Amino acid sequence: MNININDIKNGMTIIIDGNLCQIIEFQHVKPGKGSAFVRMKLKNLRTGAVVENSYNTNIKIERARIERMPMQFLYEDGSSFVFMNTETYDQVSVPVEKIENEKKFIKEGLEIQLDYYEGELLGVTLPEKIEFEVVETEPAVKGNTTNNAMKDAKIETGYTVKVPLFINQGEKIIISTSDGKYSSRA
Repeated sequence: MNININDIKNGMTIIIDGNLCQIIEFQHVKPGKGSAFVRMKLKNLRTGAVVENSYNTNIKIERARIERMPMQFLYEDGSSFVFMNTETYDQVSVPVEKIENEKKFIKEGLEIQLDYYEGELLGVTLPEKIEFEVVETEPAVKGNTTNNAMKDAKIETGYTVKVPLFINQGEKIIISTSDGKYSSRA
């Protein structure tokens, strides 16, 4: 389905210059001289590359329909992650290369979405925030009250995140999956 470039929104999936992309952000620019254009920051859904380009406002772009399937993580078998469809109970193996950036947040039982375009697996969509248990961190040092002091903490997936000094081993914390940073205590 073709749409006018003036009808785009952040998060929309489009096909532009032959590439399947998601719009991260865009800006309509109306210079004093010359015609208006749209500057877009796009993430290529096949390669993961992020590019920024400018496009004329009179072009039409094709909207891509992404199918999202609700899945639950079961286990990792070394070369792939195995998910189960929560509606049909079918199992799907996803190669580790497809979820290289997301794997540090995937834990047993986690509900995610697998993204498909015309039957082609693009990757996974994680929840915005996920709760994890801290499995390893330094104990808090009494008297260290430096503002915004942080220390390393390893969570149950093996990922290391910076947390405030008051977080102890065994505590549950919330991590934002968009930037991989500590959000709050659970």
